[in-house]
Parts: sequence; C-alpha cells; structure tokens
Amino acid sequence: MSKIPLPERGQPLDLSYIYQVANAVNEISSQLSPTTSRYTTVETASAGKQSVRTSDARIVGGYVTVTNNSTTSPDGEGSFSYTFDDFVYAPVVTATPLLIDENSTDSGKDVSVVLTKVTNNNVQGIVKFNTIGVASVGVNLLMVGIPV
Repeated sequence: MSKIPLPERGQPLDLSYIYQVANAVNEISSQLSPTTSRYTTVETASAGKQSVRTSDARIVGGYVTVTNNSTTSPDGEGSFSYTFDDFVYAPVVTATPLLIDENSTDSGKDVSVVLTKVTNNNVQGIVKFNTIGVASVGVNLLMVGIPV
C-alpha cells in the first residue's frame, strides 16, 4: 500500500491530495473486510466458541526447562508451570517436549507431556518419563486465545 505524502504547512488541499487520501482509506477498508478467513475461533471450556478478528487474537509462545541432566525412572514425573499475560478465557494450549541435550540417554527421548491445569494466566503440567536414565528435557508451549 502506498503512503500518502504529508501536506506542507499552509499548503492548500487540492483535489489530487484528497483523492490520494480517499484512495488510501478505501485500500485499508478492503484489507480489513469482514471475511471468515480473517477471524480466529477459540473454543473455551467456560464460554464455548469465541470468534475475534485475527488481529485481535493473541498467540504466546513459551518455554520451560523441566529437568537438566537429572536421573529419571519409569513412571517418574517432572512438573512445570508457566505464567503469561491474562486472557479473557483460558487459552488453547499446546505443549511439545524438547530434548535439551543430545547426549541424554533414551530417557530424554521417551517422554510424554500432560497438561494438568490451564487458567487465564497460567498453565501447569507434568512430563512423564517412561525409561530409566539421565535426561535434559524442556517444554515448548503455544497459547492461543482472546486477550483482555
């Protein structure tokens, strides 16, 4: 989109300048048209499906370290918590385990992540280890929701 040149002080506003302003407003309007592809829908536990313009939605990416060169055992767990800015409703959260140290034993590669609590500003969970060994594991988090 082209930028409109600012008028000089005392410059008379002529038809050409007003045309540029009107044309720029029309371009903005067409880019912000209310099509369904420009909306983000978040299904919340407390209020059902909520739709907002994608520009009004919030996506937060986070990371937490769960264990670093720690000994694990089958059925062992490591808990984590991550705090973020408030959403109107609890956001949709995705958690992905991340092997921090490639020299970890198979214990760091044989894990699962379970979210135990998601609120408007915090997510808690556990990483379950299925193999004995030494592991360095973190969790990548992605929260999508409607900001306050």
